[in-house]
Amino acid sequence: MTQQKSGGLAFKVIRRFLFVLFIALLFALVSVYTLLRTVVNGPSETVRDMLVLSAKQASATKWLPGLFMNKKLVEQIEASSHEVNVEEINPDDYAPAVAVTKPGDGNAAPADPWENAIDGMRFETVSGATFKAYVLLVRDPSRIYVATSSDYKSGKAGSRIYEVGPRDGAIAGINGGEFEDTGGTGNGALPFGLTYSQGNCVWNDGSKRTFIGIDRNDRLFVANSMTKAAADEMGIRDAVSFQTDNVLIKEEDGKVSAFYADDNNGTAQRTAVGQARDGTFILIVTDGRTASSIGATPNDIVDLMLSYGAVNAGMLDGGSSAMMYYENYYSKYKLDESMLDKYQKLGIVNKYKAFTDPRRMPTFFMVRPE
Repeated sequence: MTQQKSGGLAFKVIRRFLFVLFIALLFALVSVYTLLRTVVNGPSETVRDMLVLSAKQASATKWLPGLFMNKKLVEQIEASSHEVNVEEINPDDYAPAVAVTKPGDGNAAPADPWENAIDGMRFETVSGATFKAYVLLVRDPSRIYVATSSDYKSGKAGSRIYEVGPRDGAIAGINGGEFEDTGGTGNGALPFGLTYSQGNCVWNDGSKRTFIGIDRNDRLFVANSMTKAAADEMGIRDAVSFQTDNVLIKEEDGKVSAFYADDNNGTAQRTAVGQARDGTFILIVTDGRTASSIGATPNDIVDLMLSYGAVNAGMLDGGSSAMMYYENYYSKYKLDESMLDKYQKLGIVNKYKAFTDPRRMPTFFMVRPE
């Protein structure tokens, strides 16, 4: 009898605890919902737009704005974010306007930026107002190529960047183009848009996307759309595609234009590729989704590219796809391994922030060894 009373008392305590926990969670959810609804419908359109566009950057959160706002307004904010101001610029007028450090020692870069280059590359971190960026500069453009995760015929899932590097014998790289990722659940099996790898067209679904390619003279080319016939005529050897209106900087007829999206203040983890006039490739990945680095806007990436002398540049897939790989970078730059997470020890340089393992993707811009 005593055991039965004891068991009944324990059951009541557990039930009450679960009830209190449920009420607390419900209260927290209602509070968050009320706060977000107040913010997105409040007096600050700038904050509202930033939250909407930031949510739209990640496949897993694209649906969130629809909880608080009508569909027409969300579409209007998105449409405005694609309107760009084209500014003709002189690359010689730009110098690094952000804090640049060499990972591991905190010292400013030397007078000769290539003096202490490791692996024929410069690896730097950049502190912006709302982001931390990782920059990899590759002096020899012939080392850059597009790696693919499969032949795109077998339905095989995509690969993770730290798997592709050792597989190919590549020393470094960043994630590449767009792929099917509804709700953040895509497995990276197939790319979107025209795609080339090491001289071959490996995918062409006919969709219109921003085209980011490298020709046989090792020059980067960016365009808002591209046909296979035109790409073949240009001698494109490697290329990926990513959403519309993602040309950041473009040189044409000797003039360099920067494309600023002044109505797009959405912050996110970003990936971009660019090239300077001397042929140096500029690979950039930014952190995001943390208190110390909420992410970068498209204009942040334009300015960062210009600070490194880019005359052509394009945005690549971002959000949880944003990744930079550098083989054994922590030893080469004498970083404290105890401060690295498990993915960084596998070669991912940036802080990966998501609820799942690093993304599987179909394409990557990789760097061959010297």
